[in-house]
Amino acid sequence: MTDSNRPQLRMGTAGSRRISSNRRRFLKATAGVGAGVSLTGCLGQYQVLGGNSDEETVKIGVLAPNPNSNRMGRSMVQAAELAVTHLNEEGGILGREVELVVGNTKESPLEARRQYQRLILEEGVDATTGVFSSEALLSIIDDVAEQETLHLTSAAATSEVSRMVRDDYERYKYHFRIGPNNDIDLGRIQMDFLTEMYEDLGWNSIALLAEDYDWTEKPWEVYQDRLADTDIDVVYEERYPAASNDFTEQYNQAEEADADAVFITTAHTGTPALMDWKLPAKRSFGFGGVHVPMQLPAYYDLVGGQCRYAVTQTSSTAKTSITENTQEFVTAYQDEYGGQNPIYTGYHTYDGVRAIAYAAEESNSLDSDDMVGALENASHPGYAATVEFYDNDSETPHDLVYNYGETVYFQWQENEDGEGVQEAIWPPDKKTGDYVTPPWLETEA
Repeated sequence: MTDSNRPQLRMGTAGSRRISSNRRRFLKATAGVGAGVSLTGCLGQYQVLGGNSDEETVKIGVLAPNPNSNRMGRSMVQAAELAVTHLNEEGGILGREVELVVGNTKESPLEARRQYQRLILEEGVDATTGVFSSEALLSIIDDVAEQETLHLTSAAATSEVSRMVRDDYERYKYHFRIGPNNDIDLGRIQMDFLTEMYEDLGWNSIALLAEDYDWTEKPWEVYQDRLADTDIDVVYEERYPAASNDFTEQYNQAEEADADAVFITTAHTGTPALMDWKLPAKRSFGFGGVHVPMQLPAYYDLVGGQCRYAVTQTSSTAKTSITENTQEFVTAYQDEYGGQNPIYTGYHTYDGVRAIAYAAEESNSLDSDDMVGALENASHPGYAATVEFYDNDSETPHDLVYNYGETVYFQWQENEDGEGVQEAIWPPDKKTGDYVTPPWLETEA
């Protein structure tokens, strides 16, 4: 594949770490690891100066949940592997070969912390990326600060860590979010889509639902703030109990209130919410919002096509060009992994690995403080979004900037071969198809 569309990395001579910084990092590690992990057996493998002792390689760690069985985690690891392959084809980082080390977080905040410490203390990685859940990110953020090692989150959305960067910059400055957009911006994205599209969709009245997990708190606040200034009629709203698996009551109330659509924010409870919309009888309203399971390219087959006509947001589909580089990544991913399409976690993890390389090359250094400075000044097209971060005076420093148009809402549709396809319906310049009203709603009308 060609390099013409890739952000060009300035190649240079091998960088070196600051001895004082790494000695401090090692001392903090031995004093503060404590809860949840033992250093027994680790110290013999870890150099007193810390970091990667092999001057011939640059080590990047990726934290992902159960990559052998979890599709989100698998896409993260596969995308990171692909990024490392591409970097090595281009000459590596600072003239050194790049090596990837995987930490399986097992969908557990405690295991995420254990794996982060393993990557730093035993594997001696130079920087890390990944982390799927907000709970896992919050579990490692103090270790990132203690280790003074660059970390780029590529899936978790919580803005709590961003506020930590704002309130205690010198301690938490090593954290960046390469994607997706944080939970506050996710709420803004939802409202931008809804306020621009509700008339075209026929969603003049909505039932507003969100699962009662921490990650939906900020979007919910944005909804409350912005919906009051629209002509959209919110006829029913609820942050329903966590782990709900029966939506009969919510949907009965939505129908009784004559809602045109259920506008939902869901991840953990997404599949029951979808199934209850279609089964046993098709409900008399549309269905859309943020539905994390529907972002899976294989979801149509996994649920037997029951997601047909449902709408959700994602970072990109396989047919969409978010930046000038997106399709290059999609094609390479498909070629490498037998026609599989990346999930949003894969797009951002690929950008995470390449952003680490960018920071090292821009600063001509593998020192985390130097790389932080390079990323703070970054502004170039990545593969899932423009690599540009909010500044230190913002509400959420070091988070990916929300650029209108660098996101996608798609509807699951069926092509002529009976296959499920993700057709982008918004924003206008990313459209690959038009919204199709569920046929049973047209019949009712």
